[in-house]
Amino acid sequence: MPQYLVAIHHPDNYDPSVETEEMGRDIDVLNEEMNAAGARFFAGGLQSALRAKSLRKQSGGEVLITDGPYLETKEHIGGFWILQCANMDEAVAWGRKAVVACRSSVEVREFHFRPQNDSRA
Repeated sequence: MPQYLVAIHHPDNYDPSVETEEMGRDIDVLNEEMNAAGARFFAGGLQSALRAKSLRKQSGGEVLITDGPYLETKEHIGGFWILQCANMDEAVAWGRKAVVACRSSVEVREFHFRPQNDSRA
């Protein structure tokens, strides 16, 4: 079954203290619903993008590590679900519920599937 990323987007200056008990309950209810439907594969919240480390390959094969997000944007992923859904329509239906529960914008993307080569151990 295809897997989909349902990513929650937060503004750069997102303050987690604005997350109310009601919002937490709404997210818990959504997680329970996803589990009951067998859709939820994995979920997680992320620390602020300001705490990220970005790694970039430099000429000569060196890797440069810098503090902060890889891209300078106005929004960053604040959390996500990985869902197993029959199709994009089903994943978007979960995404709609995530928008309401999280009170944030959401992006839904299908994972690129590459069959495993059974000859590899």
